[in-house]
Amino acid sequence: MSELNKAYLASLIYACIIGFSFMFVKIALTAATPLDTLAHRFSISFLAILLFFFIRKIQLTIKFRDLLSILPLALFYPALFFSFQAFGLLYTSSSEAGIIQATVPIFTLAFAAYFLKERSTLRQKLFTCLSVAGVIYIFAMKGLAVELTNSKGILLILFSTLSAASYNVLARSLTKRYSLAILTYIMSLLGMLLFNGMAIIQHMFNNTLSQYFTPFTDKNFLIATIYLGLLSSLVTSFLSNYALSKMEASKMSVFNNFATLVTIFAGVFYLGENLEAFHLIGGAIIIIGVIGANLGTPTKKRLP
Repeated sequence: MSELNKAYLASLIYACIIGFSFMFVKIALTAATPLDTLAHRFSISFLAILLFFFIRKIQLTIKFRDLLSILPLALFYPALFFSFQAFGLLYTSSSEAGIIQATVPIFTLAFAAYFLKERSTLRQKLFTCLSVAGVIYIFAMKGLAVELTNSKGILLILFSTLSAASYNVLARSLTKRYSLAILTYIMSLLGMLLFNGMAIIQHMFNNTLSQYFTPFTDKNFLIATIYLGLLSSLVTSFLSNYALSKMEASKMSVFNNFATLVTIFAGVFYLGENLEAFHLIGGAIIIIGVIGANLGTPTKKRLP
């Protein structure tokens, strides 16, 4: 298998994991606050990567200037991305969140053109727009009139989307300078420190610090958090970093639309959300767009 095909496979697996993550976040939020959920998932993620390094006897040497270079990447993903996502899911359904998240390719295409000077072909732009059009079609058929509380959730998920697009562009550059192990380690470390710090402060303010680990007594929370920590945090970080080291940011990001399809079907079969004919029609449009965007001629990069 060629390196590019491996990148496509990594992107597809990444999209599937992210798609299911919306459902598991909703499950986890029934037993814990958004901050507790984020804190525990990244604690599991960081412990897992430490265990992996110990078993494989991997030693990392990270200089302070390297840490400063990687820090903005970790802020976009996982810090801002997962924060906006977790709080946004309090006010909107997992299907709606997945649909909004599918606009990541549009923002990534624009950001990559401006910051990375990546010039996409007309074919890629058209199929990317077609894929997003499928998402917009589904969203429009669900009804555009929303309540104020639902609008808050949509706005937060939109911020999460912008964070993901920013990460795609920045990771494309950093993966050429740093190893996947270093990038994934820093991302997991920052997520663990940030969200545990925020959660502990919240518990201290509410005098509930003794309840910090109480959610783990809920079996569903435990299962959901293990999924979120190991797969949706750690594995997706590695997969996305790997894919972005081999393919253009705009091409990789369009796989987020596969995550939308997974999210919709996960919501239907596991959360009891409704599946309509327009979901299937929009899904077909999304798939055609994703395939078409990645079968075009390679993206050309303009020389500075």
